Amino acid sequence: MSNFNEYVAADTDGDGFVDVVAADTDGDGFVDVVAADTNGDGFVDVVAADTDGDGFVDVVAADTNGDGFVDVVAADTDGDGFVDVVAADTNGDGFVDVVAADTDGDGFVDVVAADTDGDGFVDVVAADTDGDGIIDTVGVDTDGDGIIDTVGVDTDGDGDIDTVGVDTDGDGDIDLVAVDIDDDY
Repeated sequence: MSNFNEYVAADTDGDGFVDVVAADTDGDGFVDVVAADTNGDGFVDVVAADTDGDGFVDVVAADTNGDGFVDVVAADTDGDGFVDVVAADTNGDGFVDVVAADTDGDGFVDVVAADTDGDGFVDVVAADTDGDGIIDTVGVDTDGDGIIDTVGVDTDGDGDIDTVGVDTDGDGDIDLVAVDIDDDY
C-alpha cells in the first residue's frame, strides 16, 4: 500500500467495530503501522510496524491466545530484512519465557534462552559462539535457583559437547570440569 495519507480504518467483519488500522506515521506516503483485531473480540491482536522508515516491517507483536497480552514479538533489529530476535510467552502467563536471537546477522540463531519452569529465571541457554551455525555452548540451571550451574562446551567444533563444568556447591563458580579427550561420548 503506497501513497496514502495519515491512516485508514476498516470494519472487515461488519460488526461495527474497527478491525484493521493502517497508518502513515511519518508522512512519507507509505504504511508504517498496521494494527488488527484478527479474532473479532474488539481488541488488537497483531501490530506490525516499520520502525526505521525503510518501507519494510521491522517489528511484529501478536496476542496469539486472545488473553490481551502480547505472546510473540519478532524484530529485525539491524534493518537487513530478516528477523533477528524472537521473544515469546509460550505458557500464557504474561512473561517472556523463550528468546532466540541472531546476534551476528548471518540469518542463523546464535543464542536461545528459556525459562522452562515458569519461575521467571532463565533455566537453559544455548549459544553458537563461533558463528558456524551450530550450537556449541549450553548452560543449564539444574537446581532452579536462577543461576546457571552446569555448562557444556563443544571445544573441538564437531557438534558434540566434550567439556562440561559444574557448580557443585551452589556458589555460582564452576567447581568441577570434565573433558572428553578421546571424543567417545
